[in-house]
Order: sequence, then C-alpha cells, then structure tokens
Amino acid sequence: MSQRIRIRGGRVIDPASGLDEVTDVWVGGGRLLAIGPEPPPGFAADFEIDAHRRLVLPGLVDLAARLREPGEEHKATIASETRAAVAGGITTLCCPPDTQPPIDTPAVVELIRKRADAAGYARVEVLGALTRDLAGETLTEMAALKEEGCVGVSNAGRPLASSLVLRRALEYAATYELTVFIQPEDAALAADGCVHEGETATRLGLPGIPAAAETAAVAHALALIEHTGARAHFCRLSHTRSVQMIARARYDGLPVTADVAAPYLFLTDHDVGDFDPFCHVRPPLRTDADRDALRRALANGAIDALCSDHQPHEPDAKRNPFPMTEPGISGLDTLLSLGLRLVEEGVLDLPTLVMRLCTAPGRILGLEAIGTGRLLPGRRADLVLVDPDAVWRVTPEQLLSAGHNTPFMGWELRGRVTHTLVGGRVVFERRPERL
Repeated sequence: MSQRIRIRGGRVIDPASGLDEVTDVWVGGGRLLAIGPEPPPGFAADFEIDAHRRLVLPGLVDLAARLREPGEEHKATIASETRAAVAGGITTLCCPPDTQPPIDTPAVVELIRKRADAAGYARVEVLGALTRDLAGETLTEMAALKEEGCVGVSNAGRPLASSLVLRRALEYAATYELTVFIQPEDAALAADGCVHEGETATRLGLPGIPAAAETAAVAHALALIEHTGARAHFCRLSHTRSVQMIARARYDGLPVTADVAAPYLFLTDHDVGDFDPFCHVRPPLRTDADRDALRRALANGAIDALCSDHQPHEPDAKRNPFPMTEPGISGLDTLLSLGLRLVEEGVLDLPTLVMRLCTAPGRILGLEAIGTGRLLPGRRADLVLVDPDAVWRVTPEQLLSAGHNTPFMGWELRGRVTHTLVGGRVVFERRPERL
C-alpha cells in the first residue's frame, strides 16, 4: 500500500546531481516527491522516519546476483535472496541467465518476475541468454527476450563455439540496442584451473588459471566490439591488464563498461591459504598488485561499478577437496559494508561509492531514466537509510541469505541498513538491538 512518508534530517546523497546535504525527503504514491526542508503542497505524512546521523542513499543496484531459482532451490530461492538484498540496502538485483533451465525464453523471464513480485522485496532485473541453453552455438531470440523485459544478454561465463558466434551475437544485440554482458575467460587457457597461476598454486599443487585467460578474452571481445559497434559490459574483472585495455578502448570511443566484485578488492590468492574453499571463486583471486590496481580503477572510474557476484551455496558444496568445491561467494549481506570499508580505508569517498553501487549500475542496465540508482523527484522511490557508525560482526546469525559461504565470516564491519524502501514502501526495517 502506498504511504506518505517524511524522512527527516538525513545526509542525502545523489552524486549524479551533485546532491550531498542534510535535509528531508518526501515520499508518496510510490514516488520520491521532493527533497528539501519544505513539504510538497498539500502533503500530510502518514508517518515520519528520523534519519538523524543516517545516510539517505539511492537503493543499491547489484549487477550480479544468482538467486538459484528456478532449478537450484536447495541453495536459495528468489524470496530468500531478495529478502537478504533489501536488508543489505539492495533494491534492484540483476540475475544472470545460468538458471536451470537457462533464461533463454520469455517464459523463464516471466516466471522469475512473477516470483519476485510475489516475494515483495527487491526488484529483479533479468539478463537473457546469449545462446540457446547457454550451449554457445545457436543464438536466442533476443528480440523476444527484450520484449519480455530483459535488460541485456549474456552467456554467463559459458564458452562460445567460435569467434563467429560472438560476432553474430554482438551484431544481433546491437540491432535491438541490447547490452552484451561478457565474463571474459578463454576456456582453453583456463582449462581445469581453480586458483590463480602463481606462487600459491605451485605451493598447494593446484592447477592454475593464468591471467592471460582473462586478458586474451578481453582483447578478443574488444576487437569484435570495435568491428560491430555493439554496447558491451565486462563482468567481474580480476586483473590489472584487463582494466588497462578496457580503459583504452573507452578512451578510443568504444561503448564499453566494466565492474568488479567486492571480494577482489580485499582478498588475494594468498588468502586461499591451506585450501580454504570459501576463497574458491571464478575468476580466481589474483595478486596483491592486482587487488590494489582494481581499487585504484574503481576510484578513478576505469571500473564503473561494484557488485557482489552473489553465489549462495548449500554447506556441502564447500566440503569437498578444493578443486571439487563449487566456486562462488555469498555476498548480498556484506556488499554495502565492504564498500563502506573502502571509504574508511581512504580508497573512495562516500559520493564515489554511491556512484559505483547505485548510479553507474542503474545506468549500465538502462534504468537510470526511471530513477533506478538515483534520487530523482517524480521518479520511483527506491532508497535506503544507513547508520554508517553501526558496527557488526559477520556471523551465521547475522546473514539473511540462504548461503553462508563467505570468506568474511568473523570480520568486523561498519555500516548497517536501518530502512529500505522499494516503490515508496518500507520493505525492511531493522529493529534496535537490545543490550
């Protein structure tokens, strides 16, 4: 039910419009009505939220969140993960197409949307499959997928049969102004690797994935993007040279963007330690130098967006010998707090963090005009209130995601969401903890 809400006295930040001030926000009819000390004409609040010493931010937009439904409900569900999302300040999630079945028909898109609407928490945007069954050979009906509401297309890290398939896919996507989301990895170079090819791989006797598996794929894709003129987004970069190539391509006028997942800004291949399965990710954690370069790129805009790359798993998925464990980290619960740690460490200032977590992802998905990732009067009211001084420890009891597979377990983090609004409706409110 639509409510009229006054959010009083918070630090309101919308970096795209240069807004950063302590003021009030007025919400009604599912929309953000006004920002400022004076209410809109005739406004009478149903209730107020005291935002004193709170941040009032656009709802976070996560570019990569596996919700495991349909097909892997033993790991998580749309309901469980969208609930965890809003508790972490994320109001819009982008779901890659590697569900079971893959998102290669309008029927699967409709199924996901209906289940997200029924859950009533975060919005779920969908990437359609680039090829049928993600098999890398036959292109999907991208026009039908776009008509059903897909915000882009991707093969979700699955290899394509040939360079010609990628060329045709880019051409087809460009025809319908669809962004192609690319997870750059040369499958032959990566082979059966499970960690970064380097000192840790040698010490542990594990098969390595060379940095060239990523950089070669980036170079290959950029050549075809230049040839076709298609718009592309590079997902989850892990290596210094990849960032440099994409930055140069953008300087030369190519329509490309890129993101990085939060764990790659804090962890390196050394954190694999003695076969820690919670550090088994794809692409693998790289070197200290790569981590530092990714941080600099996020700060200076060479990398546009910060995401969680959320991949919840059941406990047994991480209980095998390291190469046999399933890669991936559960990241919805920790995304915002890890971002605030970057601010605390001086890597980013707060408005830049908001740009990377909210504004830029909304723009990449083509949703900025309707207010996603922004605080725009007249547009939909997706926003979050954050207590930046609240300290919490990552424990199983504090995680709302069905997946507890995180290497940050036991870390002490700062920043807690107190309220999340989606479409002007309070979908999450954190009750004060009793002493």
